[in-house]
Amino acid sequence: MNYYSLERNSIEVSFKEAVIRGIAPDRGLYFPEHIRPLRSSFFRDINTLSNEEIAFRAMRQFVSPEIPEKILRKILAKTLDFDFPLVHIEKGVAALELYHGPTMAFKDVGARFMAHCLGYFSQDNNKEVTVLVATSGDTGGAVANGFLGVEGVKVVILYPSGKVSDIQERQLTTLGNNIIALEVDGTFDDCQAMVKSAFLDDELEGRVRLTSANSINVARWLPQMIYYFLAYKMMQGKRQQLVFAVPSGNFGNICAGMVAQRLGLPVSHFVAATNINDTVPQFMESGKYEPKPSSPTISNAMDVGDPSNFVRILHLYNDQLPNLASTFSSYSFTDQMTREAMADLYQRTGYIADPHGAVGYLGLKKYRESNPECFGIFLETAHPIKFRDVVEDTLNTELEVPKQIKAVLDKDKTSIPVKTYEELRSYLLSVN
Repeated sequence: MNYYSLERNSIEVSFKEAVIRGIAPDRGLYFPEHIRPLRSSFFRDINTLSNEEIAFRAMRQFVSPEIPEKILRKILAKTLDFDFPLVHIEKGVAALELYHGPTMAFKDVGARFMAHCLGYFSQDNNKEVTVLVATSGDTGGAVANGFLGVEGVKVVILYPSGKVSDIQERQLTTLGNNIIALEVDGTFDDCQAMVKSAFLDDELEGRVRLTSANSINVARWLPQMIYYFLAYKMMQGKRQQLVFAVPSGNFGNICAGMVAQRLGLPVSHFVAATNINDTVPQFMESGKYEPKPSSPTISNAMDVGDPSNFVRILHLYNDQLPNLASTFSSYSFTDQMTREAMADLYQRTGYIADPHGAVGYLGLKKYRESNPECFGIFLETAHPIKFRDVVEDTLNTELEVPKQIKAVLDKDKTSIPVKTYEELRSYLLSVN
């Protein structure tokens, strides 16, 4: 499989090159040259297949021939060694819980897959790779955990000071080893802008081997399709119209689901649910894409004003809004609406949703108002404990602290303050 830049001004590259580069020389995102649908027998027999086998068949075409099938199976076994429960909430509605991994966030899948791929690619390379990543919350912890101790790889994580939860901050600032956290005086968009500037910096390119672990990287983005297949496997009554509602920030997760749909997964509609950072919902209404500075919310991992992966979604639909609108909707919700949804779910069903999952639930609920017969799955992307203050205050209850979180609570946080791109640039040059 080769990958091309969506800017169309760079040569096609292999999966390995796309992973190591992260972003194309023309600053475009990489996209697979083709998406071949899986055989109909795969979906007919999916209940008989293991999770690893489902993932193997879904991912094989995207990594071949750079990753041999035997190695791919090993990588997937290490990536998927935790559960992905489908929890029925009420009639026609279920939650796909993606937070049972080591950092209790959905990004564990993409981060671990990419880490193992990069580790495999780095075996015969003497030059260290620096993974540079911006995080609005959960990406940092998942990437830090996934890459911890991977030989030949250094990880530099930028996060906005005071705009991630305490637990999220601890997950990326307490590991040490090959993980470095930079605390940025600004927003997530400022962090992301610094990362993009680093990839555009000619002097850095000559001295530092940079790659990105944000969902712009194909090895972080594509594996997220796996749990859409796993949800379908667990789903009863597979002839129902299936709708996924995805809490969306940078739009990589929902875009991966759309790739799964292109592979043949029978999904009738996708709902991208956002907080007040509503660039995409506004685009779906007006047809004008107008990014804006992000605003802080209680669902902070979605505080993104210019989602990088939306260009991939548009590309899937030939940049035609009517084509996209036929299978895609997007709605935004306020913090107050989010809290009310969390309280309503808890009071009626006993289910505890984190703020992001609650936004996903709201998106699904809105779509089902005019499509009540569909079976809807909203993605629960992070464990409620990661937003403990908000959840406990909203539900007036006390959460039990899982062992994964207890492990970081007593550790000392270590970060390096950064205000400008020049400071980031100087740091990267000083440690390489």
